[in-house]
Amino acid sequence: MSNPFFTERTTKNKAIPFDIIKLEHYMPAIEKGLADTYKNIEILKANTATPNFENTIIALETAGADLDDPVEIYFTLYSTESDNDFKALVQQISPLLSKLSSDISTDAVIFQKVKQVYDNRAKENLTAEQIRLLEKTYKGFVRNGALLDEQKKEELKQIDQELSLLSPQFSKNVLDATNAYSYHTTDKAEIEGLPENDVKAAEARAKQKGHSEGWLFNLQAPSYVPAMTYLKNRDLRKKISTAYATRAFNDSFDNQETLLKEVNLRYKRANLLGYKTHAHYVLEERMAENPETVEQFLERIYKIAMPVAKKEVEEVKAYAKKIDNIDELQTWDSAYYSEKLKKEKFGFDSDELRPYFKVENCVQGIFKVAENLYGLKFEKSTEYPVYHPNVEVFEVFDIDKSYLGLLYVDLFPRETKNGGAWMNAMQTQGMRKGKIERPHIMIVGNFTPSTETTPSLLSLSEVETLFHEFGHALHGLLSNCTYTALASPNVYWDFVELPSQIMENWVLEEETLALFAFHHKTGEVLPKELLTKVKASQNYNKGMFNIRQLNFGMLDMSWHSVDPSNIKNVAEYEDKMTEK
Repeated sequence: MSNPFFTERTTKNKAIPFDIIKLEHYMPAIEKGLADTYKNIEILKANTATPNFENTIIALETAGADLDDPVEIYFTLYSTESDNDFKALVQQISPLLSKLSSDISTDAVIFQKVKQVYDNRAKENLTAEQIRLLEKTYKGFVRNGALLDEQKKEELKQIDQELSLLSPQFSKNVLDATNAYSYHTTDKAEIEGLPENDVKAAEARAKQKGHSEGWLFNLQAPSYVPAMTYLKNRDLRKKISTAYATRAFNDSFDNQETLLKEVNLRYKRANLLGYKTHAHYVLEERMAENPETVEQFLERIYKIAMPVAKKEVEEVKAYAKKIDNIDELQTWDSAYYSEKLKKEKFGFDSDELRPYFKVENCVQGIFKVAENLYGLKFEKSTEYPVYHPNVEVFEVFDIDKSYLGLLYVDLFPRETKNGGAWMNAMQTQGMRKGKIERPHIMIVGNFTPSTETTPSLLSLSEVETLFHEFGHALHGLLSNCTYTALASPNVYWDFVELPSQIMENWVLEEETLALFAFHHKTGEVLPKELLTKVKASQNYNKGMFNIRQLNFGMLDMSWHSVDPSNIKNVAEYEDKMTEK
């Protein structure tokens, strides 16, 4: 069988040949890659020369060269374009990769060589980048079991094997639960309040699912968010909101057992390695450094945001009571009445912005901003294979016209794709098989798709998300390192958000909007008076927004900064932890 992973890429700029990679190619390629990696590790171990940076650190860095491609591509597609057969492979792949990682990090012979290089680093004439790689390698061994006795090493390996299966299973359950729900109606009264573009989108979804008429709602963001924001029918909002909030909870995709297993194993692993909790383990390699810093930071925001949020909630409650006699504001009411109140206070509806944010213009907008700021050029090309027809590929060039990398843009939801938005490096910049290669970067979203009659028109929030992810993409594309382990975005996870925040904060600058915010029918630029209203509303309900974000952060910390062995009921625990 011809396997594209076994031959050197002949595509332009060594692009991934998605058009010829099949499901059956992954396991043979990964098995061969693993065998080659283990062989390279044995050569490293058997080398009797004095350990140095080249024969130890570089040998380790490049040992898995033949494994990188199939693994990176498999996990890229796992979250962006994969059916159940594709996802099932993770049950084989993840434990094998976990075993390899554990076998290396707990190998006493390899660690002694690494330690010898580390202890004698002053004797080698190393560059700052080489020193960074050496320090990162040494610390990686220490943080992953190199100092444990043999019994504890075996225990750690077993934990890592189990953990390698739980995270993919959790994600799969959420996606399956999301895809399992839909609500179809032919009653026009039920969709009252929904903007025209969203009505057309709901109609298109119904047809895609085989209905000859009517409107269909699902739990993907382009359907869920407008439903919560605009549907006048309170019972329907409640129905959709409840379905969204209870995905993978007390249903056939239930994640509670998976969650409890995962947090207990993480805690046990951290203890084995000498850390009080999983939070202590993780935060050691973050800018924050420890849970106390995080908790103090979150508490500072809480003290400022909570009084503001309470006032905002009372204001929305009073408004709901005034216009619809709602006695008790519920989860499914918040976005609906908040949007109505915003329109009354600031004189505009969020949906008024959509006609100015045609997706193609927005994509060109991020490119123009990057060109103006950094001198970059983005040229669309159809020469490159893609994993889905919706994906577009752009060649990226520097100000001197030198090639920087490829950018894959994948912006619309589908049932084979995880929810949310993210950036991913399908090929990280750096040394690959002896040659420094440029990166292949992707940005992924779940934005409002086009219909037969209407182009894709984004909300302001979606535009901000696009700019945000593009900031991450620039971080990856502009990387200029020797070693992939150090290349962007392989930096501290709290720092990694800096480039994305910079880009996101350009969005509402008048100079930025003038580059791309044109009405999709008239070509008119976004009116200055509308922009003024948008800016005036920027802090509207920001207290509630911050409390929502704090809820996520505090809940995450509550799971990972305690001994979770006594937690038996997920819902009760989370209710207790979020009561504040």
